[in-house]
Amino acid sequence: MNASGKEVTIVMIEDDEGHARLIEKNVRRAGVNNEIVPFTSGTAALDYILGADRSGDVSQGRYLLILLDLNLPDMSGIDILEKVKSNPHTKRLPVVILTTTDDEREIQRCYDLGANVYITKPVEYESFANAIRQLGLFFSVMQIP
Repeated sequence: MNASGKEVTIVMIEDDEGHARLIEKNVRRAGVNNEIVPFTSGTAALDYILGADRSGDVSQGRYLLILLDLNLPDMSGIDILEKVKSNPHTKRLPVVILTTTDDEREIQRCYDLGANVYITKPVEYESFANAIRQLGLFFSVMQIP
């Protein structure tokens, strides 16, 4: 729950089923019980976040937190980030980038586009788990404007 008493829905956009399960497990382990709505493609996720017409009207009054993988089968996460952050109804939604890339330029680009947090997915379980657990702390204190 946030300040206004609205439940935050976590939108997870991740095409790797193993990663998705791991993310969900660690989000839960971090004590976050919010609903997680999973998507494996950018198109389906954008339909949910911005609506089929891409107007963003569907998200008026919705509290979403977006967990975004950058490498998706149908479009790049950067495209999704751009669309979400350039829409008046969704531009304030927090977006957490989860990716295997640690390319400085790509990280910078995500921050420039308005990403809130950038987590590199290490293949090594423990550090990934820790990153997600820290994210759990971030969820628990997060106030959505």
